[in-house]
Amino acid sequence: MKIQVVGSGCPRCQTTEQNVFNACAELDLAADITHVRDLQEFAKLGVMMTPAVVVDGKIISQGKIPAVPELKKILSELAK
Repeated sequence: MKIQVVGSGCPRCQTTEQNVFNACAELDLAADITHVRDLQEFAKLGVMMTPAVVVDGKIISQGKIPAVPELKKILSELAK
């Protein structure tokens, strides 16, 4: 599973990235997690608001900081 946290690196984006790491750890989910900071990449991914979380090319959250329980629910569904 490829997870991309999309954002400039602001505190909201950093919190989102940490929540993604925590959710994956709690689920014992092996994922390739990266942080995309390039504005051109934002557009290629279809992200209009940051922070955003993209899983295997699909935007699962944008414009807010997703909580760990929310991420766990989404990621566990996508991992099936």
